Amino acid sequence: MRLKTCVATLILLVCCATARAQREATPVDTLALTPPMGWNSWNQFEWEVSDSLIREIADAMVSTGMRDAGYRYIIIDDYWVGGRDTRNRMFPDPVRFPHGMKALADYVHSKGLKLGIYSDAAELTCAGVTGSLGFEEIDAQTFAEWGIDYLKYDYCHAPTDRTTAFTRYKTMGDALKKCGRPIVFAICEWGGRSPWLWAKAAGGHLWRTTYDSRDGWHSGDHNLTGIMDIFDSQEGLERYAAPGAWNDPDLLMVGLYGKGKSSSPDSRFAGCTDEEYKSHFALWCMLAAPLIVNNDLRNMSEFTRQLLTNRHLIAIDQDSLGRQGYTFMRSDSLQYLRKELSNGVAICVFNRAATPQPFTFDPVKDADILYPADVTNAWTGTVSRKGALRGTLPPHGCEVYIYKRKAK
Repeated sequence: MRLKTCVATLILLVCCATARAQREATPVDTLALTPPMGWNSWNQFEWEVSDSLIREIADAMVSTGMRDAGYRYIIIDDYWVGGRDTRNRMFPDPVRFPHGMKALADYVHSKGLKLGIYSDAAELTCAGVTGSLGFEEIDAQTFAEWGIDYLKYDYCHAPTDRTTAFTRYKTMGDALKKCGRPIVFAICEWGGRSPWLWAKAAGGHLWRTTYDSRDGWHSGDHNLTGIMDIFDSQEGLERYAAPGAWNDPDLLMVGLYGKGKSSSPDSRFAGCTDEEYKSHFALWCMLAAPLIVNNDLRNMSEFTRQLLTNRHLIAIDQDSLGRQGYTFMRSDSLQYLRKELSNGVAICVFNRAATPQPFTFDPVKDADILYPADVTNAWTGTVSRKGALRGTLPPHGCEVYIYKRKAK
């Protein structure tokens, strides 16, 4: 009996030691604890992506103040792949990227930025170049050796069922965890298989909740969606957002074309007004969305630069509590959103109408904000101790207020 007790005790000690060693050997995932911020090559450049372009964008990210405002990732989207070599390792298109990805990553890193790349959970990407299916571990290791910091993983040419999607994404997610380099994993299956239910378990740090966005206020199109189509589809998803796990309503259209300047022949995507761009950016910040722009940073208007670097709105988006905002009140064409912050709450009053609309807001009556607070207007930066607020919102415009707790 004594021998059996000793053996059992020894087994228990070994198991405990093994479990402890496994915990110590497994790094804690601290990636994307706030929504990623950066730039993506897709809508503006698509097949024109190149080594020289990415270097120029990196330079512009620094010179415009975008980097200092928090934008860190420069993400190369589709069209970069040249194929696989005799060892089945991906290599970049030699014309577009003649110096290779490692040299490009080194340049981007030298600017205090991070480099992202793109692949697909199938044999081919959306553009028809080489994808990663069946080569996940090789590709993850290749990306790590190049110095990649972020992977956008698409789902073109793949089966539509959720089980297959989860399996394919988890395979890449597991490969990234073993590659020896921290790489943010952005799942891009467009929301059709409810990724907010399973993407985190597949290793994702963010997941697309919608089809591709376009530079237009509203379209009603199922596949190419306007800003309002995407915004409305985020209702109810706030419960799935948390540090390291973000709903992704796709790229910011701010500064892409502008009203009447869209390159699309489809009138539904004829660009937005400056007021609509302001609301677009503010709403994405209230949603704790990844702030990924895709305009030409080298030729950015001062309006666009100031909007995208608005420190009050960025602070709302990047708040460490990691809560996604939600609609808590409606009144005719007015929509009121609330986002809990680590030291207070943000309120957005949004006018959905195409005509000016008056508004009032009582923080105690309407939002149960009872604590003493300084109130900051996110657009002007002015701070007050106002109670009820009122004003007139322009068409498709909004106001954003930050109620910051003060010690009693």
